[in-house]
Amino acid sequence: MNHLAIFDCDGTLVDSQVNICLAMEDSFARGGLVAPPRALIRRVVGLSLFEAVQMLAPDAEPALLAQLTGDYKTAFQRLRGKGLVEEPLFEGIAEALAALDEAGWLLGVATGKSDRGLAHCLAHHGIAERFVTLQTADRHPSKPHPSMIRQAMADAGAAPDTTLMIGDTAFDIGMARAADVTAVGVAWGYHDADELLAEGAHHVASVPGDIVTFAARVKV
Repeated sequence: MNHLAIFDCDGTLVDSQVNICLAMEDSFARGGLVAPPRALIRRVVGLSLFEAVQMLAPDAEPALLAQLTGDYKTAFQRLRGKGLVEEPLFEGIAEALAALDEAGWLLGVATGKSDRGLAHCLAHHGIAERFVTLQTADRHPSKPHPSMIRQAMADAGAAPDTTLMIGDTAFDIGMARAADVTAVGVAWGYHDADELLAEGAHHVASVPGDIVTFAARVKV
């Protein structure tokens, strides 16, 4: 079986919190609601958009939730059109991806982003060709449902015992555990390391290079 390392995107590969917060604040304002604090918005990064909005506005009626979701997409596209969307790679990520590739790992992404958003992000950083499987919210239930990981493994010809799921939130760790793969948390994202460990992470990387070190111990 092939060895597969699946990465979350927002908070793991790239730092996109400012864009997400701005778009969410815009959508809530257009819906006549007070926007949640940014600390709370960061907490839902990683969920599919509708589920994230629902968590931030739990008392909203379905029609309003749908409006907020649509307004978020419009706001994000507006930011991108103005050249204001910045999603920088975290320091060390490009090198970690290259090292894993060199070591024979197949790479994938499992993200709450849309197909369009993910494609734009990966192409912008010139890393799209690194990944053999891309799973997004457009085609799967929201994390922590294991659907994205299961499809990624099928695409890559990998098994649970040869697969890592690498992410910064408890949603990523829960998804990994649900799919019975090795769960690797990262400490530079939007949920604390202690929370990732409590959710069942097998390991938490302090810097991207730690992922490479851990993967070398797994791939024997």
